[in-house]
Amino acid sequence: MASPYINAPLTPVRPRMYASALAKVVWTLVPIVTLGLAAAVPFVVAAVKGVVKPWLAGAYVVGEIAVFSVAIAISPDPDDTNLFPGFLMVLLIITAATHTALLDNDRISVGK
Repeated sequence: MASPYINAPLTPVRPRMYASALAKVVWTLVPIVTLGLAAAVPFVVAAVKGVVKPWLAGAYVVGEIAVFSVAIAISPDPDDTNLFPGFLMVLLIITAATHTALLDNDRISVGK
C-alpha cells in the first residue's frame, strides 16, 4: 500500500483567485467599469477566498474611501475645473486594475 505522503507537496497549495483566463479579465475590468467605485471588491473577494491576507483588502477599502473623500473635498462643485480629483480617480482605477490582474502571480508575495 502506497503512502499518501510520498507524492504530497511539501508546502500547502495557495488558493487561486481565478479559475480561467476569462475570470481574470472580468475581475480586472471591475475597477475600470465601475470607475473605481468597486476598486476594493476584488481584494475583499480574494481575502475571503484566502488568496491574500485580510489586511490587504482592508488597505484597499481604506484607500478607496480616502481617494473619494479627498476628491470630493477638493472639488465639491461639479462645475469646478480642478484636474487633481480626476487624476486621483484615474490613479486609483489604474492601480486597482493592475493589482487585481496580479492577484494570482506567484512572484509577488506581499499580502499573501
